[in-house]
Amino acid sequence: MTSNVQSLKDFLAGPGRIALVEVAGTKGSTPREKGAFMLVSRQAIFGTIGGGQLEYMAIDKARQMVAFSPGKRQRKGGRIEVDEVGATLDVPLGPEIGQCCGGRVEVLIRLVDSALAAGLVSAAEVEEAHLPHVYIFGGGHVGQALASTIALLPVRGVVIETRAEALEGMPETVETRLTPMPEAEVRNAPAGTVFAILTHDHALDFLIVAEALKRDDAAYVGMIGSKTKKATFRNWFLKSAEGTDAQFARLVSPIGGDAVKDKRPQVIAALAAAEIMTALVLRNAAPSADRPHGRVMAG
Repeated sequence: MTSNVQSLKDFLAGPGRIALVEVAGTKGSTPREKGAFMLVSRQAIFGTIGGGQLEYMAIDKARQMVAFSPGKRQRKGGRIEVDEVGATLDVPLGPEIGQCCGGRVEVLIRLVDSALAAGLVSAAEVEEAHLPHVYIFGGGHVGQALASTIALLPVRGVVIETRAEALEGMPETVETRLTPMPEAEVRNAPAGTVFAILTHDHALDFLIVAEALKRDDAAYVGMIGSKTKKATFRNWFLKSAEGTDAQFARLVSPIGGDAVKDKRPQVIAALAAAEIMTALVLRNAAPSADRPHGRVMAG
């Protein structure tokens, strides 16, 4: 499994000088928040500060800095200062640059030295360690599609299967686990985990869902299936699994909702991923000291 931290380390280890482009301040409506950053070398970029003309301007200025010869000084286009130490862009997001956000962004650009590189890696490691976990039970068509979708999101994806062949071809950024007892993985999952249950066996689905619903710290418990399957599970859960109505009420089934009548795996995965991210965002709406963002703030 590859990670964002490893990708960052690989970029920082690349050839030539690298510049850090960071949102140092914002006013009004802006593409990204304070602390968002990207890295720029002569050949490539890592990350984004929101795209559009603002980002193009920042990339151009960063590449000027990467190729800058000490002793020169430049001024042009609004309040822009560039020298061998750093650059500051104070950019109104209006028609003059082809954007209509209406806000204002201050961008700080610095060359990356060893200390700054170490700080970036450390912050990324902290952020990655606090990413929410998304456990996908089942590597069938929908499981494969959901794994590919969440691989693009700021979560730690884990696909759990009883069949080795079903784990083949998963995205590199998603962890895979082969186990004869997937329900045991629920008991050992971190607090705040998302559980998406979509195995090839309804009886196995029921066992996994029952374990997940008995964890009151789960961020989301979803099961693929029909209304009939959900009703069947409810009867079994209350009568045979010692579940309660309050626990059952937390079950999301079918995953992704039933407003869109499309059963193609990729569509189900997209809808379920949106549902999962909504649950995670709402759960974490109030930031706390034990959930650091891990960004490198301008100073």
